[in-house]
Amino acid sequence: MARTFRRKSQTHPIAELNVTNMIDLGFTLLIIFMIATPLINQEQHNPVNLPVTSKAPPDRTDKDLTFETVTITKAGRYLWHDQDVSFAELCSKLNAVAELPKQPVIRIRADADTPYQKVMTVIDEVKKRHLSKIDLPSQARD
Repeated sequence: MARTFRRKSQTHPIAELNVTNMIDLGFTLLIIFMIATPLINQEQHNPVNLPVTSKAPPDRTDKDLTFETVTITKAGRYLWHDQDVSFAELCSKLNAVAELPKQPVIRIRADADTPYQKVMTVIDEVKKRHLSKIDLPSQARD
């Protein structure tokens, strides 16, 4: 007596899905995340007192390539195009620049030892006047 091992109906799709491997994968990922989550929270932190800025209105976009340069020296003095100015004079010069029809790029140069808060204060004053293009150049190291 001959026996056939073929299915009687080959037109029906096989609807069997082995989910055991997917369950094993799910439990493995769960264990990995349970171990990794406390380690992420214990990340090393260096306490830093960051400077504060006020909320600035949305930036305007203009296409202009003229530059106005503000320099902050190591001693904390402000220079407008290499001319020594006080902070109040700097603000008035920024007001005058903000009134121009085509606003220039404000290039803020600061000594490496200048307190970060002084730089952020100047950037904040520039943003208050809707001057949206700010350039912070750096010196290339060899």
